[in-house]
Amino acid sequence: MIPVIGIIIGLVLGLLLNISIPPAYASYVAVLILATLDAVIGGTTAQLRGRFSTTLFLTGLAFNLAIALLITALGEQLNIPLVFVSLFAFGNRIFQNVGRMRRLLLRRFRRDRQLDFDDDDSLA
Repeated sequence: MIPVIGIIIGLVLGLLLNISIPPAYASYVAVLILATLDAVIGGTTAQLRGRFSTTLFLTGLAFNLAIALLITALGEQLNIPLVFVSLFAFGNRIFQNVGRMRRLLLRRFRRDRQLDFDDDDSLA
């Protein structure tokens, strides 16, 4: 829950402060935001599954950020838009983790409410 509150506070501050980012750094900032969001959503999913590890979360965040920055920098040096590789990978993982979170929350809701669904695929 704390990561979600942090994201909400960050979004509100970002919208209120109206910070402008130079165009030269826009792709780097986009990749960093998406990598951080991926780590937070992945950590939240792990927490829901009862498998959260602070060490795994922090090292995963650090490696995601480093690799995303390196791929983006390499793409700029080669004049190839490799930033899309990172954006696609993180976007895909975010959607997968949100789907897992949805299924985990629905299972909890079903147990609490004692609702009967035939299978998880019918809830898609």
